[in-house]
Parts: sequence; C-alpha cells; structure tokens
Amino acid sequence: MFLRFHALCKRYPGVLALDKVSFEVERGTCHALMGENGAGKSTLGKILAGVQRADQGEIYLEGQVIRPTNPHIARQLGIAMVHQELAFCPNLTVAENLCLGSLPSRAGWLRRGELRLQAQKLLATIGSDLSVDRRVGELSTGQEQLLQIAAAVGTGARIIVFDEPTSSLSVAESEHLFTLLADLKRRGITVLYVSHRMDEIFRLCDAVTVLRDGRHVATERISATTEDRLVEQMIGRELDLSTGAADVQTPGEEVLRVKNLQSPGRFADVSFHLRAGEVLGFAGLVGAGRSEVAQALFGLDNRAHGHITVRGQTLRPRSVSAALQQGLGFLPEDRKRLGLILPLTCRENASLAALDRVSTAGFVRRPAERALARGFFSRLRVKTPSLDAPVNGLSGGNQQKIALAKWLARDCPILIVDEPTRGVDVGAKAEIHRLLLELAAAGTAILLISSELPELMHLSHRILVLRLGRMVGEVPREHFSQAGLLRLMAGVGASP
Repeated sequence: MFLRFHALCKRYPGVLALDKVSFEVERGTCHALMGENGAGKSTLGKILAGVQRADQGEIYLEGQVIRPTNPHIARQLGIAMVHQELAFCPNLTVAENLCLGSLPSRAGWLRRGELRLQAQKLLATIGSDLSVDRRVGELSTGQEQLLQIAAAVGTGARIIVFDEPTSSLSVAESEHLFTLLADLKRRGITVLYVSHRMDEIFRLCDAVTVLRDGRHVATERISATTEDRLVEQMIGRELDLSTGAADVQTPGEEVLRVKNLQSPGRFADVSFHLRAGEVLGFAGLVGAGRSEVAQALFGLDNRAHGHITVRGQTLRPRSVSAALQQGLGFLPEDRKRLGLILPLTCRENASLAALDRVSTAGFVRRPAERALARGFFSRLRVKTPSLDAPVNGLSGGNQQKIALAKWLARDCPILIVDEPTRGVDVGAKAEIHRLLLELAAAGTAILLISSELPELMHLSHRILVLRLGRMVGEVPREHFSQAGLLRLMAGVGASP
C-alpha cells in the first residue's frame, strides 16, 4: 500500500482530536476525508504535512515509516498541503509570498527578476494569470485560495492534501480546480481531499474515509457508498433538508433601501431594497463585488458613498457604529481577520457584539455572558472543550459557528451573512440553513452572499447578480436555475 496511517493519536487540551486512526490510501488516487467539524480531518492532514506532530502512531510511505516533523521535512518527502485557513503576509506581494520559503538570492541580495519568474511559473501550474506584483492584502479570499493551490502544486509534490479547497472559489474557479485534480491523478500524484460538499466527493474521489469524533468509522470505495450512507456515518442522525425560502412567510415591509452605492475601483451604481423576513441572495463570480458591497453597507469602506436608508432613516456610509445603531449585523467571509479575535476565549468572542447586554457600568457580568454563550453554543452545536477555551484552538467550522453566534446574540433586525457555511460540515450546514430561515420567519431581513448556487437557490426569495462591480440582474424565485444564474454571472446572454 502506498500510504498508510496506523493508530494515529493527537490530543489537545481537553480534546482528543485523533483516537487510534488507521486506514490506507492507494497511489495516484483522490481519497476523500469526511466528517463533521472537529472530527479530526484537518488535524490528520496537518500531521501528514508536518504542521503538527502526532502523539502516537505511525505513518508509512511505500512501506517505510516517515516522520514529517515539520513542513520542510514533509516537502522533502514530497508532501504538500493546501490549507483551509489562509496564512499569507498581506503586506508582501504575490511573488514574495509564493517564494517565501525559497527566496532567490545572490551574496545576500534578493534577485527580484528571478523571484517574479519563479512565482509566474508557480501560477502557471494552475493556469492563473494573477499579477505577481500585487500585494496579497489587496486580493479576495478566493484569489488567496488559488495562491495556496499554486504553492502546493508547484512544489512537485507526490502527495497533496487539499483542505476545503473550493470553500472560497467561484463556480468557474472550482471547475478549473477539478480539471487540475484530474491532471494530477493522471500524473500519478496522490490527493487527500477534505470537503463537506457531496457533489465534489462523488465527482472527484475514488475512495472515502469517514471520521467521527476523532475515530475512524469507515473506508470505502466511492462506488460502494451513497450520500445518505455517508451522512449517517458522519453524524449518526437524520437531517431535514426540505425546508426552503418558499416555506417561509411572505416578506413584510421594506427595511433597507440602497441607491447608487459605489466605491471607486470596487463597485458602482448598486441599488436594491430588502424587506423584513426576506432572504435576498447575492450571486457573482469571485471579484464581482459582492463582499465589497456588504462591507460598504456595514461602514467598513471609507471610500463608499451613496444613499442608504434603514426603515426610512438615512444611514451614513463609512460608519460601523452608525450601522450597528441602525440594527445591522455583518458575518464576514474571512472569519479569522474580520469575524473573530483569535486569542480570546469562545465565551468572549460570542459576546463581542452584545457587550451592552451583559455589562453593567462598563463591567462584564460573567454569569450573564456565560449564559448567553452557552445558549447559542447549544443551539448551533458548537464543539468546544469549554466556554473558556481559546477560539483559535477550534476547528474552522466551529469557529464559523461562534462568529455567527456573535451576531445572533445581538438580535439584529438586518443581518448580512457572507459565505455563512464556508468550511462547515453537512450537518452544521443544514443547521445554519434552518437557523437563517427561522430568523427570516421571525422577521429578520437577511442579505445572503454565497458562492454555492444551490445554497442561494435553496434559501433566497430573490437573487441579485453582480458582475464586475455592477448589478446585472434580479431573478425571482420562480425563475431560479443554475444555468440561468451562471449565464448572468459570466455575462453570457441578457437574461436567465
């Protein structure tokens, strides 16, 4: 057997992330790792890639024990990883980030021409024409994800771990990645593919391993299993996926109106309205301006201008405090940079947006804060060793749930959610969907941004399509179709 994990164990404070996990992976295959958030998938991938060390157990490569104790040794063994959580230096250029571990130099001086050429070659391996001179801090989350993929594929690795690689990619970028994965398999490269998206698993993978609570549940050929079987193995309970926006009551009065909102170089002439109890979807390719519009509505863009009214009252752009006072909440796409304060505890993060409700005379009432956090953690099924555990020690999916809990605690009448299910498992995704629809049924107006068209179509009453920073169409629920939305997003044809 090409790659074998034997009795791997990994313990964090209060959590047994991996509990004697054993399974095998064939050479040149795409092998899926599935499980709920916190099941141990990313931990296993990080141990293989040398990011973390196992406490017990062995990894065998072609019959020999390997010990990838750091990423450099893993790369020497031919192992690379595309991480779910992006980790770049935002003040450096694309070229500098891609070549950070192997900067070309002579006599201690950086050779910038060679640096740019080296980065261009890495990007060419995935067919990207992104400028190597752009600062990474200027890129979208999807573009940063593509950089990670280029860095991993360009190393010439023979084993690559992909941890939720499409979580920030557009439909077109995902299709490009799928073509790349097929080419990697033809070249004999072995892929460990971590994803919660069933369609990707059944399309790309040859075999699947399911983990639950850090334990190995099953390893099977894809041809021998089904979606229902995988869900049962992953979560051990049935999911109700039937409820959609059509089952929610008719939206009420208008609560938000946006007219001619624009930001130089980002988007222009954006106009729309949102009603109480409505889920309004924003569709578009990466770079279309969806997240930028959301940030401007919440006051995070100091160049934005236009006319915004909330329940008839003018909302001054470029002011987060004004947006909060008017009842807006914002779950951002990038939870680590904008959604959470990682060194703080789970309890402290959950109460950040509602401190006025758990404080007296400027002092936080800890019992009230604990009760608030405990209630939402139970509602969202957050897996954490304790309320006082640092949030940076949780899985990405559980971090996402806490980022959402923060705004639920504030009880905002208008909620903007940007990629609310990014990096969460199938069970958590269904729970978040149900929660958003419950909020809408209770009268919350929701602006939903998602790169997953099935998610948009499932939850939304209407979908607005953006392309190149401009609104190009509005599609009512009765006319939803993936093909029609994709045509609008890509600029092919005039209508869905």
